[in-house]
Amino acid sequence: MVNISLVSSAQNAQTLILTHAAAHAPAVSSRVLGPEAAGYVARVLEKTPRTCKVGTISRVVIPDGDVRVVLAVAVPADPSSADLREGIGAALREKHLGGSVVVEAPLSGLAQLTALAEGALLGAYRFTAYKAAKGPSEIGIFYPDADAAASLALERATILAEAQNEIRTLVNTPGSDLSPQGLRDRAQELAAEAGLDFSAWDVDELTEHGCGGILGVGRGSATPPYLVRVEWNGGESPRAHVALVGKGITFDSGGMSLKSHDGLISMKSDMGGAATVLATAVAAARLNLPVRVTAWLCIAENMLSANAQRVDDVLRISNGTTVEVNNTDAEGRLVLADGLVQALAENPDAVLDVATLTGAQITALGDRTAGLMGTEQTVAQVHAAAEAAGEPTWPMPLPEHLRKSLDSDIADMKNSGSRAGGMLVAGLFLKEFVGEAAWCHLDVAGPAFNSGEPHGYTPKGGTGFGLRTLVKYVEGLAA
Repeated sequence: MVNISLVSSAQNAQTLILTHAAAHAPAVSSRVLGPEAAGYVARVLEKTPRTCKVGTISRVVIPDGDVRVVLAVAVPADPSSADLREGIGAALREKHLGGSVVVEAPLSGLAQLTALAEGALLGAYRFTAYKAAKGPSEIGIFYPDADAAASLALERATILAEAQNEIRTLVNTPGSDLSPQGLRDRAQELAAEAGLDFSAWDVDELTEHGCGGILGVGRGSATPPYLVRVEWNGGESPRAHVALVGKGITFDSGGMSLKSHDGLISMKSDMGGAATVLATAVAAARLNLPVRVTAWLCIAENMLSANAQRVDDVLRISNGTTVEVNNTDAEGRLVLADGLVQALAENPDAVLDVATLTGAQITALGDRTAGLMGTEQTVAQVHAAAEAAGEPTWPMPLPEHLRKSLDSDIADMKNSGSRAGGMLVAGLFLKEFVGEAAWCHLDVAGPAFNSGEPHGYTPKGGTGFGLRTLVKYVEGLAA
């Protein structure tokens, strides 16, 4: 992870990043650069056309001095925290960046300082497991009047960004290197580092507890499935208990209902929900939030083999519900069903599940907005948390008339129903396993993985979407 700190000058920095209102020349502070360099940069930027739009990055090379490059990022005249997070993140994604970087922007409070630092660390992320990539080694936030509150704001930003970047790395790692066993082991490592309780059910324990959904999906893989439980106890006096359930399909071939070639691309990302709930529990512990958080990772690999589940098979979920499998590529809801049942057995105050669940979510809401379904109050709380965190979500209905499409002639229900409203049908399936609990389902199929061009602080590949929303929601329970 890149080091980040609050600084009072740009001394020893190679690059300075500053913000300015779009269509106005940037104001270059001599406190940051020194009078001579500040004057030179101001003169160059004065000649830059002022027709630049929000998000435009202007680059100035300084002939002499420690700081050799200035990046000026155009933001709205009265930037929000989200604007700063996006703008600074975009600048930190610049490929040529290396060494030490200082960021300077007018800030209206500690919330904007946190957002600025988040954007810097998220933009500085590079996935380097298989390919070298140049990036900054150190980031300084120009904040000459730093006090204890500012340091706490920076610490919070660092914890959130590190958690989100961990999700990105897990999502970006191919299934050959992140099998169900590999994801289980990484969860154990992160839990140990954060002082969390950890347990994992293997095939024998899954069988003992009747987790037919997870077992059925995992049958086709050479690597067996797991149900992992990670817990932050909330400290001495937890004010609430929230259960987080995540879909952890380390690679999704579709099974017998085999995906097309194009559909197979990026299916290493199908464990993004599990990575998100794991990282949320770690962040809650590091932030010392007074809320008990239990994260349940429903881990399997959906492969086609002689041992794989078949279309027409009937699985028995751990609450006794029988499910006729009419589509082996609708596997996420099967593993989540077992996870939800086990999570609710501990009587949490609320349960949230996170999953890259349906292509229909992308069709309905695009690739940057998650769909929310569940009980009205919990959905509203998660939606408000997402807005505050700067992550787009949209509440969706669960129309009862679509439930009929899940009816089965030989079992309690089928795992796949009407293609019309497919995201909602998946939500209705999950609803069968939550009873009267306070519940929200987050379908993050689109925003969890960016297959297009990078934008703002979001790189190509794993995004870590949902982490800040979940943490903000947990913080709300602590209030």
